Amino acid sequence: MVFHVTLTEAEDSWIVAECPALPGCVSQGKTQKEALDNIKEAITAWLWAEDQKAMAALPPDSRQPEIVVYI
Repeated sequence: MVFHVTLTEAEDSWIVAECPALPGCVSQGKTQKEALDNIKEAITAWLWAEDQKAMAALPPDSRQPEIVVYI
């Protein structure tokens, strides 16, 4: 999958990374590389949390055996 991110230098010289497609998915780092590494981890965590919310919202009697797909 491909996600666009924005990098902004904060007043304290940290680099803030944000993924506009995923509301609230923000991270930071002391360097651009660290910020990008951290936003990749944040994107993974954001997607996992959304998947967990969606699974929890299914009625128990409508659940099918889970098939996990890694991307």
